[in-house]
Amino acid sequence: MQDTAPTYSVYLVKCADASLYCGIAMDVSARVTQHNASKRGARYTKSRRPVALVYAEPCGSRSDALKREIAIKKLSRIAKQQLIKSMATAA
Repeated sequence: MQDTAPTYSVYLVKCADASLYCGIAMDVSARVTQHNASKRGARYTKSRRPVALVYAEPCGSRSDALKREIAIKKLSRIAKQQLIKSMATAA
């Protein structure tokens, strides 16, 4: 039997003012589009458009994604930049 549970990801976007925003989504590319063009984007990113995806990490469950989001939000800006850099070198 195939597992049909939705897969969540945690992501970081870089805003036009160079700040970083962290969130979770089932479809990261659709969520980034919402941040850039929709009223459904986060309040934080509405005044900092455009945003660009700089990091995404699949987490499986919503619970795992929320826990990882909290952990990433607690990181310093330098640690977040290292996380982004590690994804770029892994690709």
